Amino acid sequence: MSRLHALTLSRRAFLAAAGAGIVATQLPGSVLAQADSGVLRYALSAFPPSLSPWLNSGAAASTVKTLIMRGLLGYDTDGQLIGEIAESWSSVDPVTYEFKLRGNAVFSNGSPVRAQDVIWTIDQIRAAESTAYLRTTLNQVDSMEAIDDHTVRLTLTKPNAALPFALASPNAAILAEGSTEDAPIACGPFRLAQQERGVFIEVERNPDYYKDGSPHVEKIRLTAYADENLRMAALESGDVDIIEYVPWSAYSRFENSDRMKLSGSLGPFHVVLFNTTKAPFDNPLVRQAIGYAIKREDIVAAAFAGQGQPLYGFPNPPGSAYEASTPENSYTYDPEKAKALLAEAGYPNGFSCTLLATSTYGMLQDTAVVVAAYLQAVGINAELKLPEWASRITAGNEGQYDMAIHGTVGEYNDPDSLYSLLHSSVKTFQNSFGFASERIDSLLEQGRGELDPTKREEIYKQLAQAYFEEVPQAPLVWRVQSFGLGSNVEGFQCLPGFLGVTSTAILLDQARFV
Repeated sequence: MSRLHALTLSRRAFLAAAGAGIVATQLPGSVLAQADSGVLRYALSAFPPSLSPWLNSGAAASTVKTLIMRGLLGYDTDGQLIGEIAESWSSVDPVTYEFKLRGNAVFSNGSPVRAQDVIWTIDQIRAAESTAYLRTTLNQVDSMEAIDDHTVRLTLTKPNAALPFALASPNAAILAEGSTEDAPIACGPFRLAQQERGVFIEVERNPDYYKDGSPHVEKIRLTAYADENLRMAALESGDVDIIEYVPWSAYSRFENSDRMKLSGSLGPFHVVLFNTTKAPFDNPLVRQAIGYAIKREDIVAAAFAGQGQPLYGFPNPPGSAYEASTPENSYTYDPEKAKALLAEAGYPNGFSCTLLATSTYGMLQDTAVVVAAYLQAVGINAELKLPEWASRITAGNEGQYDMAIHGTVGEYNDPDSLYSLLHSSVKTFQNSFGFASERIDSLLEQGRGELDPTKREEIYKQLAQAYFEEVPQAPLVWRVQSFGLGSNVEGFQCLPGFLGVTSTAILLDQARFV
């Protein structure tokens, strides 16, 4: 058997070869009873590590945050920007935006939403000691002015084509002045009712929500089903009404079902992250070698049952108006080139290291197994580390890894949404630890500040080339991500591209039983 054929294994073979397995956990007995028509039962993929309003703690946290918190802007069901707390907005000039707030928007404590609350919130996000995900972006706000109680003007230090997208992020919630991150006073369609740490969160309808007729259900109970197979079984049995992260191997079970339906989009992607503060990953030749060493089609088959596409280069958002990657700056499967690059970097016999993923998400674990197998074929012995999700976040933030498998997504369908994943000023578990490139930083800044579409496209082509050469992350695959719904649930469609993970803002504001 040739080496190439030996490596083209089935998902089962990959998992068996690594000794991987899914440990079943018991279904939470408190949620198995059939809910009444006013309670929507939602299966989370993990219990949120944090509900801090301005931190990015993963998709499960964003789901809950969009229920109880809203920002100035949001999206409609076609993925187009719309007003949320702001009923309208306009660009006064290239560096000045004006937002008109809804007159009927009130916080959960009953106080009206005022321009001063917006100013206070943005000040908290951009504060020097802030750990907010959008701190760097909102640091470009030079001054803010409350024209009146319901009109706020933001003036930037320079043009920023992405500012409206940032203000629609789940991590840009507007809070009442004086709130704390531990006790946010927000104005979402629901209010936090009760929770059992690690098990469930329950929210109840906000009767003062500013959109007439919404939400359509009285309560939502969000229960953590860390095991994807149990999550799917709960939907099939009718124990829950909606699940996130439908297992890719289960897609075919929706085809002829009259009890379930599927809604998804191509947008999230997987990469290899590197700890560039230590050898050999401080060497771009080693990172390039890893880019060439992996056959991405096998990840699509093993981790996603064919529901995805190889990602060979710069992860330009699906459906973006800008072209970026070309065959010349893409990592096709070439193990001999990978070996040559390792030898050039001083590692002709390879090396040993660790590869961090997580046991919480089978897709990340399965991806890690495939990656480790291909790396071994070029002489890199990668030992898998599979902590649960909260520990995975901690390890990423603290640089406790050599390499890491990461699934992520930009926050909006524009290449600028990759700023927070690549810029050296942003330091989270989503970035390669310690990576910094003046060239990439400069191109990200140029793309953000350029308002002319033709000039922006040229900048992002240069960024794609820099991404290929410096390898801030090794691209792996695009994945289709879907929600599973009971046939009695209406009012939802998955948003396109990068926006798919924010679909819960649409889903749970408009979801209803039929």
